[in-house]
Amino acid sequence: MDIPVYLFAGFLDGGKTTFINGILRDGFAIQDRTLLLCCEEGEEEYNPKALKNVTVVNVGEEGELTPAYLRQLEKKHRPKQVLIEFNGMWSLARLYQEALPDNWVLYQVMTMVEAGTFDTYAKNLGQIMMEKLINADMIVFNRCDEALRASLRQRNLKMVNRRASIYLENTDGTSEDYADDTVCPFDLDQDIIEIPDGDFGIWYVDAMEHPERYNGKAIHAKVVVCHLPQYPEDTIVGRFAMTCCENDITFLGLVAKGEGFRAFENRAWADVTGVVRMEPHKAYEGENGPVLYAAAVSPAEKPGQEVLMF
Repeated sequence: MDIPVYLFAGFLDGGKTTFINGILRDGFAIQDRTLLLCCEEGEEEYNPKALKNVTVVNVGEEGELTPAYLRQLEKKHRPKQVLIEFNGMWSLARLYQEALPDNWVLYQVMTMVEAGTFDTYAKNLGQIMMEKLINADMIVFNRCDEALRASLRQRNLKMVNRRASIYLENTDGTSEDYADDTVCPFDLDQDIIEIPDGDFGIWYVDAMEHPERYNGKAIHAKVVVCHLPQYPEDTIVGRFAMTCCENDITFLGLVAKGEGFRAFENRAWADVTGVVRMEPHKAYEGENGPVLYAAAVSPAEKPGQEVLMF
């Protein structure tokens, strides 16, 4: 039986234990047996009132985390889910590749960072810090004030990890989304904006929400070519994406112009470089939308993951 694993990464005083206490207090572990691996001791302690169905096991050394040891814990405690408060100095790569048993499935990685110490850690422990940010599904910067919020946004961390949800927890107890009109997930100063296979959906959503960013910009992407009878003079290119479940797959498409597309069969894969211009088109019900003027089109191998995940 697969066991979901929720990993909390970050350095001391980043807020991992506080975040875990919040999850436990709000009922995350009330119904199901939970194994909580504590790999780092900070000043904050787990709330004893929230540990009814939770078994806490302390792990003092990185080498203790082995498949054999974790399977022992699974057999002894029979958890339905596992939480890991991970030591900030330990390697996530080692955990993924060498430690987790095959049936322990990593569901979510959450990285907690104290905003005031971020610069210090980034300068002195850059590679270790970047590993925690790049692998995260969610990043929370704690204890933010106005100056720290502006500094973090100026760094544009969305370009470090485009898929992660990033939140700023303020000193007054409020929180806000890191992404705003000043933050773009792509480097707009590139001559040609490279859109990695797994990031097409992120680019598509950003282009639809902020069309002015990409008007007149050159992009390079791998796409599916679609010939639709309602648009005989043009082509629709894009990617299929699963937004919720297998029954909720949609096509993220944009209008493309260029003679090179005529050589492709419907739903063939193509490597495309071209300039995006925001123009009215009947595909967008007469409103402005992204139209890709292709400068170069060539056949492409389909990627390992054909359907994008959100």
